[in-house]
Order: sequence, then C-alpha cells, then structure tokens
Amino acid sequence: MSHRFDPTILREYDIRGVVGRDLGPADAYALGRCFATVLRRGGGQKVAVGYDGRLSSPMLEAALVEGLTASGADVVRVGLGPTPMLYYAEASADDVDGAIQITGSHNPVDHNGFKLVLGSRPFFGPDIVRLGEMAAAADWDEGAGGVERREVLEAYVARIAEGIAGVEGLSDLRIGWDAGNGAAGQAVERLTARLPGEHHLLFTEIDGTFPHHHPDPTEESNLADLKALIAARKLDLGVAFDGDGDRIGVVDGLGRVIWGDQLLGIFAEDMLARRPGAVVIGDVKASGALFDTIHRHGGRPLMWKSGHSHMKAKMLETGAPLAGETSAHIFFADKFYGFDDGLYAAVRLMAASARLGRSVTQLRSEMPVLVNTRELRFPVSESRKFAAVAEVRGRLEAEGARFVDIDGVRVTTPDGWWLLRASNTQAVLVARAESGSAEGLERLIAEIDRQLAASGLRRGDQAGH
Repeated sequence: MSHRFDPTILREYDIRGVVGRDLGPADAYALGRCFATVLRRGGGQKVAVGYDGRLSSPMLEAALVEGLTASGADVVRVGLGPTPMLYYAEASADDVDGAIQITGSHNPVDHNGFKLVLGSRPFFGPDIVRLGEMAAAADWDEGAGGVERREVLEAYVARIAEGIAGVEGLSDLRIGWDAGNGAAGQAVERLTARLPGEHHLLFTEIDGTFPHHHPDPTEESNLADLKALIAARKLDLGVAFDGDGDRIGVVDGLGRVIWGDQLLGIFAEDMLARRPGAVVIGDVKASGALFDTIHRHGGRPLMWKSGHSHMKAKMLETGAPLAGETSAHIFFADKFYGFDDGLYAAVRLMAASARLGRSVTQLRSEMPVLVNTRELRFPVSESRKFAAVAEVRGRLEAEGARFVDIDGVRVTTPDGWWLLRASNTQAVLVARAESGSAEGLERLIAEIDRQLAASGLRRGDQAGH
C-alpha cells in the first residue's frame, strides 16, 4: 500500500513532526521502505539505526527497522545514544552504507523525527522530497533483510577522547558538563572518566521529559544550571549539549556564553597554526569577527548557507577541514570525520586552549566587543517567505547596496551588517544584525524594518538586542 506523509514533516534537512499529530509509526515504516529501496538501488545494503531518549523514539525505531528490512536492507541497530554516535557507526564501519537517527533534536518533548545519511553524505533537500514521492506511489522494493545489534558506545567514546591525544597541560582543568537529560548523557559519563582534569556532571540521566531544563544550549536561559555550577565550584568552563548531542553550548569561567561563531574562531586559530591556508567555512549568520579571525590567522574564510546538511556538503566540495554554524553545529574534518559532534567539540576546545596557551576565559575576553541581535524569528507564511526575501533583494540591487545572496540577503553598511533570510524548516523569516555600537545596531534594525514594511511585513515585538 502507498503512504502519504504529512507534507509539513518533510523538511529541508530532515524529517520532523509532532508525534500523534502528523508523525507516527506508519511514517517510520514507510520511510524505511523508501530509504532501503534508494540504498539498494544505488548498490548499498546495510543501514545503521540509532535513536535518542525521547519517549516515542523506541516505537519509531521499531517501525523504521521493520520497513527497512521489508524492502531488503540489512539493519545494524546501535541503540540509544547521541546522533554523532550513529554518524560514527556509519563513518567508521566498512560494511555500513547509510544511517538513520530517530531524534527530535532540541525540539519540544512531543516532537520527533529522522536524520539521514547515505554513503557518508548528508541526505537532504531533493533527496527527502523524493522519499515522499516514492511513498505516495508505493515505489519500493520487496525483500527480507536481516537485523544485528552492534555496541558502539565504548568505541565512539574512545574515538572522541583521541581529540586530546598528545596535548599537555590538561590535568588542572576543572569543567562542568550539562547533558540536559538528552541522549548524550551516558556518553558524557564515559568520556569524562577518560579525560584528565576534574569534571562535574549535571543531568546525565537520559529522560525524554527533560525535567530540569529544555536541551537547547543556544537559548541562554537553558544554561542557568551550568552557570550556577561554574560559580559555585569556581570551574574554568562549562559545556552543554542539545537533545541529540550534535550541538554544543559553552560558558566561560566568568559565566559568559561563547556562541557558536565565537567558538569556531577559537577552533580556527588553533587549527590554522598547524594547517596554514586552510579553508574554514562559517554560515551566513556568523559574526563578521569570525571571518576576520580566520583571515588574520592565515586561513581562507568562506561564507555559506546555514544548515548542517549544507555545511557538510560544502566541506566535501571544498575539502575544508573545519566549518561551523552560529547555531553551534561544529564540523571537524581535521583529524575527524567531518560531521557535527558536540562532545568532540568539547574535547577539541580543551585541546585548543592548551595549545594556544590561554584559558577559555582569556580567549573569550580577547574577542572584539560588538553589539548584535541574536536570531530574530517572526512568522511569515510558507507561500510568502521566499517571495518577500526576493523582493528585498530586488530593492537592494536597485539601490546599489553591498550584499551577498547565498542564503537570503546579508547587507554590509558603514554601521556593520544585517541579514534577512527565509527559514528552510519553519514558516518564519530570520533576521540578524551586528554593529560596533548600539546606535549603529539601531540603524541596522531600522533598515531591516524599512525593507520589511516595503513588502507589507513587520518583525513584531521582539527585542532588538
């Protein structure tokens, strides 16, 4: 029988919805049928499958495995763990051709979804659209695949720990770790037991209700417990993870957040000392200070589209050993596999600080003082959001403005820069601005508002700072 996915769950980078409303076991089963068919028609045979700690994940995993095997794929079940552990299972095994993680990432507790990899490459955009078309036509193969269980947690943790191999001066570090009751909890426990220094752990019990705080370290309010731990224990720094462990949050010893683009600047300085001239990719939402840092330390900065799938694809295309997003997905192909892994980023931060000879707090203090908005997100219909950005682009071109349009429009003015882009995953527009002064920032925000008004839109009542 054919299957029709709710069109809202087929996103640009993954498949995601609300369990019981627009996502359920029938969708997982159909996804398995379609993905196995694509895999086998391309010459592959074996799929690794993992899942996060959400209450619905075991149910979806069982239906997914049933669908994969019904279309003839063999399944390697790696069990409960962070998304990067599933990526590792695929990247490190010679006999695995694709991978699917059941995860709701940092979304609310009733959400869930699937992240897909095929042949060590991200599976997104037109690939996901194709799955929907195949399901609607029942265009899938018949078969009877096998299932095996493979324990990879210990090997994964050991591989993460290699990020500090040969690095001296780590024994005095005192670090707080907040797993947020997400899927990385058990891995954090095992990893910190291997690392030098003193480690204080929060909320490592995996619990899909997220009883302490929501697992999204890009929201500063979710870092309150980590900040309190750092202050109470006088720690050097703290790290936190999202629900599936592929993003990192960092707080320095003074309780200041180090955002994703700032972290990428630290990683770039460290890596470029060993790999001068390397390309480092930042997303279109990143601070101008990041691109200046990359250039100053002898690298070749490249601005690219936001989204973890876009980043991975661009790394493969350019051979870049390092990339990152403002949303704190950090991608290391330098001594690693090129996927986003919050735990590996934490270990590499320890190594970078030691090699650079400056504490994380000192590295944060040395960063230029800029004023910027975080992401300003406001609802705009799916049918209107891309058209509105196109209208803004047309006016900017007519006005002779300086801008890049690789992902929305990023406009440079004497005051700094501002960005307007359409989200690929939600019916929203996203704006951001950055300046060297509060007055400059106000002028940039006013320019965003002027452009929106010319298209019959407004930001709403979100704060500008």
